[in-house]
Amino acid sequence: MAEAQLGAPPASPGFDPPPSDDLLLPVEELPASESSPDLVYRRVRDELMLDGNARLNLATFVTTWMEPQARQLMTDTAEKNLADRAEYPQITAMEARCVRMLARLWHAPDPERVRGCSTTGSSEAAMLGGLALKRRWQERRRAQGRDTGRPNLVMGANVQVCWKKFANYFEVEPRYVPMAPGRYHLSPEALTAYCDDNTIGVVAVLGSTFDGSYEPVADLCMVLDGYQAATGTDIPVHVDGASGALVAPFLDPGLMWDFQLERVASINTSGHKYGHVFPGLGWALWRDAEALPEDLVFEVDYLGGRSASFTLNFSRPGAHVVAQYYSFLRYGFEGMRSLAAQCRTTACALAARIRSIPPYELITDGSELPAFAFRLAPGTPGPTVFDVSRAMRARGWHLPAYTFPVPCQDVSVLRLVVRTGFTAELAGMFITDLTEVTRQLHTGRAASPLPEPLAAT
Repeated sequence: MAEAQLGAPPASPGFDPPPSDDLLLPVEELPASESSPDLVYRRVRDELMLDGNARLNLATFVTTWMEPQARQLMTDTAEKNLADRAEYPQITAMEARCVRMLARLWHAPDPERVRGCSTTGSSEAAMLGGLALKRRWQERRRAQGRDTGRPNLVMGANVQVCWKKFANYFEVEPRYVPMAPGRYHLSPEALTAYCDDNTIGVVAVLGSTFDGSYEPVADLCMVLDGYQAATGTDIPVHVDGASGALVAPFLDPGLMWDFQLERVASINTSGHKYGHVFPGLGWALWRDAEALPEDLVFEVDYLGGRSASFTLNFSRPGAHVVAQYYSFLRYGFEGMRSLAAQCRTTACALAARIRSIPPYELITDGSELPAFAFRLAPGTPGPTVFDVSRAMRARGWHLPAYTFPVPCQDVSVLRLVVRTGFTAELAGMFITDLTEVTRQLHTGRAASPLPEPLAAT
């Protein structure tokens, strides 16, 4: 009997040992020579298998499921550069149509006067909104013959990190209105104490990343109306609607938050969240040309045709704009409403189930964004929310745990986001796993064997 080769895998049906070269590809430096596309594809694909399952990622607001037709359109246009508008006029036209659709959805007084563009995500869109606020403030100060010292921007401590980046990168003093027990976002009564003549604007968040709650945009605007009457200082509002601006119009039609409020100068949203497009795609819209200073707009003519550019990036994928146009046409108002309603219904049902599992209590209940935060009841001995998060990760779920900012640093929560593609079957599996993990952690029992991987539905 021939001696088995040292290190060779045992023969088994269906086992296809990788070529020896596959094991020798360097991963920390550029290989000295080329390799076959099949070999490299297999190597990269196998490494990606170690990543989490995007459908089970309950941390992200970002779209993880699209229809095959939308995926195909993205594949068909993957090589097209949105910046090359002369070469791809139809994608340019689709972008303009999406802007007008959003303008009407957000009740712009004159949709044809709205200025808007697609971006790589809400972070870029938010920074463009902040830049416009700063530039408008500087123009007013110069017209008054006054200095343009350090401006400030007022926002809740719950803002997404892109606003902290904006303040740092563009030299604006950030004024964070702190949370308070039971109040985890910006509220009218705390606002004006942080405003002064150097305030370029107020950021109102429609859908906090911390707990999914909406900030009361109309009440914030009303307080700023009173502040202007008392001081003469006119402070515009930018609405960060990264998630909520594509939820509220469909599910909360009576909510006043958009261009119906005269003080709202600009709005951003993420097409790659509840706009049902894979990352990354954002949208930035300004009420009119006055809200977007002309010196932020550049005329570009070296790609074969003149076009206006007012984004931080230049070359960008056109495929995402095509996918957004597809989604708007595919679902229409009623379809978008139905998708958002399904997500909210699932979120509210999950929140109600979790409320019934000792020792959890809700911070929010999913009745605004289809997302909510919950925690272990104060005084609960033993494991923490971070232990729960780790145990759920072992079962395939990414359920983030984090602590609120000062002075609410004693509040640590878990947050769950419901997106299109998170089915009732997956929700049931999640509740089963959370119940079992909680029982194991609080009884000190060893973990039971992991369940079979969840099948996508």
